[in-house]
Amino acid sequence: MKRKPFHKVLYIQVLFAIAAGVLLGHFAPHEAVALKPLGDMFIKLVRMIIGPVIFCTVVTGIAGMQDMKKVGRVGGKALLYFEAASTLALAIGLLAAHVLKPGSGFNVDPATLDASAVSSYAAQAAHGDGIVAFVMHAIPETFAGAMTQSDILPVLVIAMLFGSALALLGDKAAPVTNLVETLSKAFFRIVHMITSLAPIGAFGAMAFTIGRYGIVSLLPMLKLIGSFYLTAALFVAIVLGLIARMCGFSLWRFLVYIRDELLIVLGTSTSEAALPQLMEKLERLGCPRGVVGLVVPTGYSFNLDGTNIYMTLAVLFLAQATNTHLSVTQEITLLLVTMLTSKGSTGVTGAGFITLAASLSVVPTVPVAAMVLILGIDRFMSECRALTNIVGNGVASIVVSAWEGGLDRDALAAALGRRANDSTDPHFETTAPAQNTDIEKA
Repeated sequence: MKRKPFHKVLYIQVLFAIAAGVLLGHFAPHEAVALKPLGDMFIKLVRMIIGPVIFCTVVTGIAGMQDMKKVGRVGGKALLYFEAASTLALAIGLLAAHVLKPGSGFNVDPATLDASAVSSYAAQAAHGDGIVAFVMHAIPETFAGAMTQSDILPVLVIAMLFGSALALLGDKAAPVTNLVETLSKAFFRIVHMITSLAPIGAFGAMAFTIGRYGIVSLLPMLKLIGSFYLTAALFVAIVLGLIARMCGFSLWRFLVYIRDELLIVLGTSTSEAALPQLMEKLERLGCPRGVVGLVVPTGYSFNLDGTNIYMTLAVLFLAQATNTHLSVTQEITLLLVTMLTSKGSTGVTGAGFITLAASLSVVPTVPVAAMVLILGIDRFMSECRALTNIVGNGVASIVVSAWEGGLDRDALAAALGRRANDSTDPHFETTAPAQNTDIEKA
């Protein structure tokens, strides 16, 4: 049994890549901006495999349940948890804005702002026609077409239908279920291949971000950035920490367990970059495949804690910065509307900014043009949104698994409290042959 050299450990490589990207972006911004394709290519590779991974995981998970009532029960519990967590995150964003007042003292005259810089975001937000459009968008035009889209929900819809059909067919569908299971292992092997490129992707994405926007650009908005990061950190530590404790596990140990995924998200500014790896690790953690397959993909549209905090905090920041008074009624309206507009916003960089434009449309007293104030720092804000979102969805999967009575407590304890010489630690190598599992280990 041999410990991997530290320079071969993924999270160490990503850390060095992020640091190198920051340095290059600061000292050689022109060259750093040219490295943007490295980050884009890594994200494209991950998105390429997300559809097949979700499809296979959900199909085999539901087919293995063989009980449609259980599928509905899991989905219902997940949505109930999502709504409670999302509402709490939105309320905390409002509270933080009132307590910290990040926009006070700016005294910006809306008439002096150039709205053209944010017009494209406002136009994209205007395309949303409410709940009906959201539901219609979740239904793909064709069965295969869902795999060619960048959205998760259409893939989830066809996977749930296909998995349910296999479960209803029973033993007759066993050959198909076994085929999908084998394909799942192959796709997860591809995930491991792509993940090995994470340091390159993180280096390119971070170098571009710093080179394009510059560390100096953060200074004028440091109060807003600090308020958002502080609020998100407190939400994770206190709210999610208490939820984790009630569920019987340590949030800190869980964060250490998914540190590779967190650093990938930090480097790429999108939580989608770590979705397949997160699903795999949650299964190793003792969460049933069916629960992981339903909760995580759905959570990427319905359980975006970081985005929710950002929504209400940013709107009140813009109101404070432009000296726009919002009544209690308007703030309550904002809270209710953002509960809807935040749904369907994935972890893609910039999605939160588009959702913010949609939210501002229902509070017309706050000018949409004011969004130009935070346009330059949105890339840095998206990192915090993505980090909070991925942690929230990981915790949600464990909670729903425990709520459903399917959480393997022994596997959970082994993964989060493993001994230093535990051979299941991914940072150790062993010459012993690996045992067959539902999902092959790296």
